[in-house]
Amino acid sequence: MKIRGKHIILFFVLFLTGFILVVNYEFTDSGNFDPLNRLNSTWAQENELRNQIIMEQSLNKMLQEELRLYQYQVRELEENLSTVNEKSEEKAENLLEDIERLRKIVGQVQVTGPGIEISLEDSDYLPNGANPNDYIVHEGHIQQVVQELYVAGAEAIAVNGYRLRHSSFIQCIGPVISVDGNISSAPFIITAIGDADHLEAALTLHGGVQHQLINDEVTVRIQKKTNILLDSYLTEG
Repeated sequence: MKIRGKHIILFFVLFLTGFILVVNYEFTDSGNFDPLNRLNSTWAQENELRNQIIMEQSLNKMLQEELRLYQYQVRELEENLSTVNEKSEEKAENLLEDIERLRKIVGQVQVTGPGIEISLEDSDYLPNGANPNDYIVHEGHIQQVVQELYVAGAEAIAVNGYRLRHSSFIQCIGPVISVDGNISSAPFIITAIGDADHLEAALTLHGGVQHQLINDEVTVRIQKKTNILLDSYLTEG
């Protein structure tokens, strides 16, 4: 029997159709391809990222508004200072002290002086079957140290080089820490300027912050420094 061209074409069409049906069946039967689940997963990831961006934007807006308020107070004090006369020297000195204090709170100026350096590190030991989250540094540990340093009279504080203010926002994001929107990872170095002996004593009190951190499996190291330089947080535009 003579094979014609149209028979060959028909053969290839039928072969291709069968191949497509077999591949489609295997994908469906194996359950490895689920477009709906994949689409839902993509939407969930996008929604999580969108919520994180919204949170960071809200935080940045709040920080900028607070900065403008402090800057207004500084300008107001400077204007008041320019009007004093020779009989108001004491008042002028008080105004200068207030200006300097506000600038340190805002983080507008560099601060230098003696102080201490505290290192917080994840535990080197992880028992079998233990939850790793129970052996790493969390935002609460950093906040404990920062709050104790402020109470003890620290003039300026930084976490891994990021200058803090009294209203700074520290937050856990998975295995890292966000400090006012700046991502930082362990080990966390907390630097504080002030009376080194007094700051160290405040942290090492029996039953105090250092003791609590050690109980939480956090490795703590404290070192006195003769001179520390902390850069400013933000500058006026």
